[in-house]
Amino acid sequence: MLKGVLFDMDGVLINSESLTTEAAIRFFAEKGFTVTHSDFYPFYGTGEKGYFMGVANKYGIPFNLETDKIKIYNLFKEMAQGKDLAIPGVSDFIGLCKSKGLAMAVATSAGSYKMNINLELLQMQSGVFDALVSGEDITHNKPHPEIFLKAAEKLGLHPNECLVIEDAPNGVKAAKAAGCKCLALRTTFNDEDLKEADEIVKDLILNKIPTETFTKN
Repeated sequence: MLKGVLFDMDGVLINSESLTTEAAIRFFAEKGFTVTHSDFYPFYGTGEKGYFMGVANKYGIPFNLETDKIKIYNLFKEMAQGKDLAIPGVSDFIGLCKSKGLAMAVATSAGSYKMNINLELLQMQSGVFDALVSGEDITHNKPHPEIFLKAAEKLGLHPNECLVIEDAPNGVKAAKAAGCKCLALRTTFNDEDLKEADEIVKDLILNKIPTETFTKN
C-alpha cells in the first residue's frame, strides 16, 4: 500500500537542470575554459561532487567544490529570477498527494544550499514536505539507494510503501535498489534511458497517483 512519495528535486519539482548547467558553463568560462551542456549529462543525478567535479576533472579545471559551487548556485538564482521553473502539474500533484494523506519527502543529491534556493523559487520553503534529505545527509550518491532509504526512514515508512519520482537513470536505479516503486519523468532523459522505472510519463499533469498498476506509456 502506498503511504509516501519521495521526490527528487531538479527535473522533478523544478526545471532547473538546464539553467544550473548554464550557470556552471558561465562560471567555467570566467575561468577561461569552454564546456558544453553535453559534458554534464553523464553526471546528472550523481550529486554535486560528481556533477561539477566530473566536468572540472575532464578538462583539468581548478575547482574548489565548497566555495565554487556556492558561486554557481548564486549565479543560478540570479538567472532564475522572474522565470517559472516549476515542472508542469507539480502543485496539483502535491495537492493530490496531500488530499490522500500521503507523506512526502524531498530526496535530492544537491546540497542544502541549492535545495533551499529551489524551494524558495517554488515558494515551498515550509509546510509542504514532511522531510528533506539533501546530498549532505548521505555518504553514497545515486545510483546507491541510500538517499531513498533515508528519506523513507525519516517518514517512518518502509521503502516498499514509497513511490519515488525521478528524472535521471541514476535516480531510477537508486529507487529500484531501495525497493521502491518508481515513476520517471521524461523531463531530462528519454524512455530508453529511464526504462528501469515502473512507469514513465511526460510531466506531473496527472489526475491520479500510480499505486499498484504501472504501465509504461
